[in-house]
Amino acid sequence: NFIMSTLETNLIQPSTGTALTVGASGDTITVPSGATFNVAGTLQSGGSAITQGITVADQWRLTADTSINSSTLATIASNLERVDTTTQGFIGTAMSESSGIFTFPSTGVYLVMMNMVFKKAGSSQWLQTQIQVSNNSGGAYNIVSDQETSISQVASATTSVSATMNSLVDVTDASTFRVRFQVAVASTTSLEGNTDKNYTYFTFIRLGDT
Repeated sequence: NFIMSTLETNLIQPSTGTALTVGASGDTITVPSGATFNVAGTLQSGGSAITQGITVADQWRLTADTSINSSTLATIASNLERVDTTTQGFIGTAMSESSGIFTFPSTGVYLVMMNMVFKKAGSSQWLQTQIQVSNNSGGAYNIVSDQETSISQVASATTSVSATMNSLVDVTDASTFRVRFQVAVASTTSLEGNTDKNYTYFTFIRLGDT
């Protein structure tokens, strides 16, 4: 007969070796409401460490208005900073940036988002934006997100339009993966930037393991 009982002890450890099994196949081990299961070491699933929550959340922006005058796609490569205004924050290690090329602090599946604000005292038939990713430090880039919009001038005023796009990026090797943001315009147009708030900006959030 099975008899319910309570075991009270301060330490459970294996009698031999270093492995301890709790329960058997099909069993459910329950930590009741109000109790705390504190893991001081590494919690694993199938031999791999379990990472709880978002471990990287980072944001960069354009710090000043930047003239774009090329009908050929070009990387946004200057006037970039990690956001630093009071109340803005981060999680984990920052992305690295050099001449508009961003590298990742760790492997994982990332949500990469881009918001660009164009402004022009006139019209532009088309404005093209792309997110491009390379999985090789010296290799070609793949287009993972592509969008076109346009500016149609309102009266004689400067007219603004925004372009927003995103993609999931599976970073399997943080030492080789790269991401860049490119833009082309039909006629000279400014990308709006500011060092105190986000106009044109880029967001990187690590959602989980690759």
